[in-house]
Amino acid sequence: MLANPAVSAMKTRLAAFAGVGLTVLADQASKYWVLNVSDLPLGERLTVAPGLELVLTWNRGISYGLFQQDSALGRWLLVGFTVVATLALVTWMVRASHRLTIFGLSLIVGGAIGNFIDRVAYGAVVDFVYFHILSFSWYVFNLADCAIVAGVAALLYDSFGKSHSDAAKSG
Repeated sequence: MLANPAVSAMKTRLAAFAGVGLTVLADQASKYWVLNVSDLPLGERLTVAPGLELVLTWNRGISYGLFQQDSALGRWLLVGFTVVATLALVTWMVRASHRLTIFGLSLIVGGAIGNFIDRVAYGAVVDFVYFHILSFSWYVFNLADCAIVAGVAALLYDSFGKSHSDAAKSG
């Protein structure tokens, strides 16, 4: 018995939106814990493991603290940009045909929505995970950022995957 492609596509898209929801839920739950349960003072570090600490920071910019915005106008411009970019990514996700592309986009969209919620609610994004080993030090980030990076990695992996190279050869 052959699977109905329309039903399979619908299930994939429903799973993608569930992935978006789970990503937002995990991100917001972790931020709620940091802000309301952990009692972690701003800027102080809590060692979780060697090279991994929690440190509460407020990111008023975009990735890696670029384009810091201290004005209300700057904040709302970033909010507007996030809305436009997220709608474009959702459109791509709905139209995509490869499962890995859809999965990667669901992580990116979920992460974008998680950081969007922070920016609207607090005026800045809640960052709290600090990773460092010896002289290597990464920026402070959150679970939404992790989801976005994982989603981009999935898109990159999928773009170099066998199904895409086979389609290019036959086209």
